[in-house]
Amino acid sequence: MGKAHFGLIGLGVMGENLVLNAERNGFSSVVYNRTWAKTEAFLAGRGAGKEITGARSLEDFVAALERPRRILMMVKAGEPVDATIASLAPLLEEGDLLIDGGNSLYTDTERRVAELESKSFGFIGMGVSGGAKGALEGPSMMPGGTRAAYDAIEPLVRKMAAQVEDGPCVTYIGPGGAGHFVKTVHNGIEYGIEQILAEAYDLMKRVSGLTGDQMAEVLGQWNQTEELASFLVEITEVCLRTKDPESGQDLVELIVDAAGQKGTGLWTVVSALEMGVPVPTIYAALNARVLSSLRSERLVAGSLLPPPPAHPFDLGSPADAMGPLRDACTAACIVSYGQGMALLQEASALHDYNLDFAAIGQIWKGGCIIRARLLQRIQNAYTANPTLANLMLDPWFAEQINRCLPGLRQVVAGAALAGVPVPCLSSSLDYIDSYRSGRLPQNLVQAMRDCFGSHTYERLDRPGSFHTEWIA
Repeated sequence: MGKAHFGLIGLGVMGENLVLNAERNGFSSVVYNRTWAKTEAFLAGRGAGKEITGARSLEDFVAALERPRRILMMVKAGEPVDATIASLAPLLEEGDLLIDGGNSLYTDTERRVAELESKSFGFIGMGVSGGAKGALEGPSMMPGGTRAAYDAIEPLVRKMAAQVEDGPCVTYIGPGGAGHFVKTVHNGIEYGIEQILAEAYDLMKRVSGLTGDQMAEVLGQWNQTEELASFLVEITEVCLRTKDPESGQDLVELIVDAAGQKGTGLWTVVSALEMGVPVPTIYAALNARVLSSLRSERLVAGSLLPPPPAHPFDLGSPADAMGPLRDACTAACIVSYGQGMALLQEASALHDYNLDFAAIGQIWKGGCIIRARLLQRIQNAYTANPTLANLMLDPWFAEQINRCLPGLRQVVAGAALAGVPVPCLSSSLDYIDSYRSGRLPQNLVQAMRDCFGSHTYERLDRPGSFHTEWIA
């Protein structure tokens, strides 16, 4: 084999699958891992018989690549990325291109783009979504950096990406850290939807007493609807159907109820707070994971703070796909997408990313974790109105919210009386009610701030800033 078309550093599961994806699509590859034993095992196993070679050193790795070199780094975010770049940079030549395919913080990517472009190297921060299977079969890819750097990898990534009816699930996202920021928000939306489905499961189990198989049947019905058909609903059905091979019990019931968070959900919330964009559904999902980690404390609190008396309420029946609960989840999922898109709009304006929101909807339709039939409607909404302030203001989405609100109210109210926590469902309802309110009580907050701190306030009936001596 001559010089390889493509290089990969980092042979974790995602790295292995991405290089196999590239090779299947006609791009010969060279791979490097920090430990040669890992490289050797891959070449003897999944990489055997393919146009993939291994390199023992970075020098050999770089020398095996055709110019300009295209190198994908699949290493842990943060310092490992900087260390890899520092080791590679002295070996590169003008025009060579590095791609960070991990979940890096977008501000780190902004810095790296500036540093490497100043040395005449290209740098792409590329969000990759789809998990291990998506990486192998075709993920959604979100590359950001200079347009010239993207043009250099476009033939590669368009073939590697998932394919949907209107094209590959990859596009040039924007300059600097735009690609990694879009991937971060993608993950924030994912946090929201996962928690919404977890709350639906909890309600069906605790309030309606459904078995795993019965709940799976309900999820299967939801997955036939335009509003909820999605990868996450599909795998939730699978999880609820799966039995423990030893005991025959529903496997999900044997799993410890404490979830972690890797950083992107936190970054979404922190970015939203810094940019002044409300994302309460996504925040509630993150907070639910954090609270779940306090398992030992929760077990003690359960004995000291008993739940209210049993309060059965109507979630619907399996025969009607748990209608009120289905509507509650539909509204909350729309809100999770809407909050994420609103955050992308603010970031685009703040950082001059010039994001194409219809294109983002398109590339999320296949390959990625939040792929859903609803994304066609999101694409349609931003195609019709690229400056749409909030997804709920689109006529079709407004119609769905209005249709689903009674179910959402019924479920949130019933859950509160039954003592079942539904942080994402209740936060979504609060968000909708706040967003549609022409008058919120922050006028009193402004009065209090002026009373204790002379912070001044504005009036509805005349322009200017005012101060009142509230306490004589």
